[in-house]
Amino acid sequence: MARSTDHLMKPIFGRGPSLAIRLVLAVLVSVVLIVADSRYHSFAEVKVYLNSLVSPLQYMANGPRLLLDSASNQLMTSQSLLAQSQRLEKELFLLRDDLLRLRHLEQENKRLRDLLGSPVHFDTRRVVAEIMAVDTDPFSHQVVLDKGSLAGAFAGQPVLNEQGVVGQVISVGKTTSRVLLITDTSHGIPVRVARNDIRAIASGSGQLDRLLLHNITRNTDIKEGDVLLSSGLAGRFPEGYPVGRVSRVGYEEGQPFADIHVQPFAALDRIRYLLLLWPESPALVVDSADFELEPLAIAEESDL
Repeated sequence: MARSTDHLMKPIFGRGPSLAIRLVLAVLVSVVLIVADSRYHSFAEVKVYLNSLVSPLQYMANGPRLLLDSASNQLMTSQSLLAQSQRLEKELFLLRDDLLRLRHLEQENKRLRDLLGSPVHFDTRRVVAEIMAVDTDPFSHQVVLDKGSLAGAFAGQPVLNEQGVVGQVISVGKTTSRVLLITDTSHGIPVRVARNDIRAIASGSGQLDRLLLHNITRNTDIKEGDVLLSSGLAGRFPEGYPVGRVSRVGYEEGQPFADIHVQPFAALDRIRYLLLLWPESPALVVDSADFELEPLAIAEESDL
């Protein structure tokens, strides 16, 4: 009787496609979905909602670090606070000196623009964001910030820190946004050499301390130590922000192009707070002939 029962049960559990067929079907469906998303952006709205759904988990994962930071701050002694206060006073003194020089440069820049008859441009707004998570994929250099569409963040937005250009926003949720760093292999930024205004494209190398300049001929006047600034071309990054310094200029026998390495100014392996920039508004583009610089005015609005 048991044998007859086993014989009847075998066809029931043996039905359906094999595991190999299921795997092939799953792979085919995945490829179709990837192509549909990359070519036709079919899931752009879905990704926004998914980012919004995942953001609470990111905040929860960020909670223990915030608790530890709070506890460490409470354990600081009065002596360390006094030392920190003295250090901040010295930094404030240096910043005031820099501000004086900045005013002088602004006035000189205004005079030059008056001669050229060109308009004066200002950044409209800046907001500080904190890094919540870092992508663990070694082949992708991305971080997640605690500012999203509710704060006005948008895809393609330039991101900097106090040292220089860091990257740009590539996707936005309600309360978080994902930033692609300039060292990612898929990223490129138009730059110019501060010394002679030679223009190039600085591409990511996949290493956090290196950018590459491609298709630069051997006779191009680029030297080690040259400072690279954002050129403002392509309209993504504002002009004049520091990007990096040329660390190596090499030539291989038989190769028409030079091998040029650039070290980013921003220490991308130690960043925590970043700055989101908004593009200038047409209302903030004024004619230099009708604009008079105030001696103590700083022509920018900041959420710092």
